[in-house]
Amino acid sequence: MSRVYLDHNASTPLRPEARAAVMAAMDVSGNPSSVHAEGRSAKALVEKARAQIAAAFGADGADVVFTSSATEAAALAMAGRGLHSAEVEHGAVTAWAETDLPVDATGQVVVAEPGKSAVQYANSETGVVQKLPEGLALCDATQAFGKMPLAFNWIGADMALISAHKLGGPKGVGALVLKQGLDVPAQIRGGGQEMGRRSGTENIVGIAGFGAAAEAAARDLANGVWERIAELRDLLETSIADAAPDTIFVGQGVERLPNTCNMISPGWKGETQVMQMDLSGFAVSAGSACSSGKVNASKVLRAMGYDDAGASSAIRVSLGPLTTKNDITGFAEAWIKAQARHRARAA
Repeated sequence: MSRVYLDHNASTPLRPEARAAVMAAMDVSGNPSSVHAEGRSAKALVEKARAQIAAAFGADGADVVFTSSATEAAALAMAGRGLHSAEVEHGAVTAWAETDLPVDATGQVVVAEPGKSAVQYANSETGVVQKLPEGLALCDATQAFGKMPLAFNWIGADMALISAHKLGGPKGVGALVLKQGLDVPAQIRGGGQEMGRRSGTENIVGIAGFGAAAEAAARDLANGVWERIAELRDLLETSIADAAPDTIFVGQGVERLPNTCNMISPGWKGETQVMQMDLSGFAVSAGSACSSGKVNASKVLRAMGYDDAGASSAIRVSLGPLTTKNDITGFAEAWIKAQARHRARAA
């Protein structure tokens, strides 16, 4: 049985461009901090990737600080700052913040003091895109980067988080993007790499893949790939709504990521849906991948006002550049059949 991967918000398959960059970087033996020719070759790979990411993210003039992940970047950005966030944020952000910002029924975060707040650009579970206020302290752009047009220089935030494996790069590399002139105290100290903000020898293999993936993602955006993906997402929702009209599509009335469908089938546990779809050959999720495999009622949906029953009956389907119409129609057919069997057993 062939598999169909529809969990791109958790992690995306490695792009061919990123794979080629990773393989080439594996042959570079020098340390980027060394001054000899081999070290300079390694340093050149890091700086090329830094430039590729800055260009793709619209961060000309900003500082791109490489980390092991967006989670580490959040710790670097937020430690000791006392920022405020909402429950819809990723756990990497809420771990460092006072989660006291309210959320309305559409998933929009209400921000009173932007300069003291951390707000995501788009939610990983629902795809809901935020209306960001000017002067935000931190923006988690991890899910939006590479999927929709945006630029750090017009977000209006002091800092942003991004990650390679959400846009077709390798796992284990992320970055903190800083407005020029802004500094953060190092959390990992030692040799003073990354402009003194993050010590430790740079992961040149991962960084090279990140840069190549960012460049390729920017091309996809320019070529209209994500408009096609949005059409497939809408086809999925229409097909399921026609067969199961009681299905709730979270955030359907507001701007969302073009690839994200979060749907609630009342009375049918999300974890059961995920297992049923897995057996049918489709990889989807019951929410964010940040909870290490634990399936609980979504805190994002609860923050939006859904009760525990509704928040426990949701799945997320997230598409990618290689998703086809056949993938979507096949998933819809399999889900509709599984839902009918569930309804029959529950009757």
